Amino acid sequence: MRNYYSKFLVFFRRIVNYIPLLDRWILLELISPLLFAISAFTVVSVSVGVMFDLVRKIVEFDLPLNIALNVLILRLPSFVVLSFPMATLLASLLTYSKLSSNSELKALRAIGISIYRVILPSLFLALVMTGLTFVFNNNIVPFSNSKADYVLRSSLGKSISIEKGEDIIYSRKGTITDSNNNKISKSLTHIFYAKDFTDGFMNKVKVLDLSKYGYTQVLTAEKAFWNASIKKWEFLDGKLLLFSEKGDSTITKFDSYLYPFNTGPIKIASIPKDANDMTLTEARKALKIYKETSNIKEVRRLEVRIQEKFTLPMACLVFSLIGSSLASIPNSKTNGTQGFGISIILILFYYVLSFTFSSLGVKGSISYIAAAWSPVFISSTIGLILMRKANK
Repeated sequence: MRNYYSKFLVFFRRIVNYIPLLDRWILLELISPLLFAISAFTVVSVSVGVMFDLVRKIVEFDLPLNIALNVLILRLPSFVVLSFPMATLLASLLTYSKLSSNSELKALRAIGISIYRVILPSLFLALVMTGLTFVFNNNIVPFSNSKADYVLRSSLGKSISIEKGEDIIYSRKGTITDSNNNKISKSLTHIFYAKDFTDGFMNKVKVLDLSKYGYTQVLTAEKAFWNASIKKWEFLDGKLLLFSEKGDSTITKFDSYLYPFNTGPIKIASIPKDANDMTLTEARKALKIYKETSNIKEVRRLEVRIQEKFTLPMACLVFSLIGSSLASIPNSKTNGTQGFGISIILILFYYVLSFTFSSLGVKGSISYIAAAWSPVFISSTIGLILMRKANK
């Protein structure tokens, strides 16, 4: 074991020796404020985002303290990953402000080193943070959030409903036929709705069947489940209403009713409401399901969220560019308090911009590519302008 450790140290030293002295110096200056900022932003976001909710569950549902701590630890990655872009911004602001106030940037300029070259280590570190953010956001956060939900539900038992989905809406297009099964046209044939999906049962179910020309069939039931042995839905305690174009109607009540349909509603119910709880692969599978059901609103929402899985990590690069460039402008002196204040303002600006474009994308006012990437391009342009100004 000691031998492997020694080999790792030798390998690490060789890698470090390949890094130019200037880059090593600036990177070391960046690491300390970066770690501090990650810790600070994580503590604040955890306190606001999950701590109060866990305290409420401890009081109201007698949640054991050790379970609460376990859930808190499992929820931690989702808050740590949000702190990465913000910490990158604050670290670059504070580090380059310090270099500027100590006249070290002026000295580097005097020996012919451009600001472009000085900012490079910050961008390199931001690139590492971008990759780390993507790994956290795509692999670690969905797993840890799912595990936290499972631990919480298992501990609380019946105190909280174990729901896999709410307000499930599934629509299907197909062939409309007449009474002799002759094909009339292709259009919307079924709409399936359930209030929620709990422990394998759809609750408060309504099915609108338009597959027969001249007739509308409405099936309502208290519960329904997929009977895998016969590959049909079994509806419990409900009624069947049949309306014709002539105005005739019939009502049939039933205790159990078998209905030929597919498993689409279960697939819809299994999709997490929040795209952050899905990996990129899972999100793309969910997008395919929504496209098959012609759920345009969910398709647009998920297309935007998939792109945001890439743009959230890119915020690290954007913030690093803006922070280091802003602090490197001649005669720019920023202390810790000012740096934190500027960081908050820039973060608010970026996320308000992101929220605005994201909403436009979900509504369909702009393309999902423009919705997700416009804030990155706008902020990057501001960063490049600041960097050019700092190099004058």
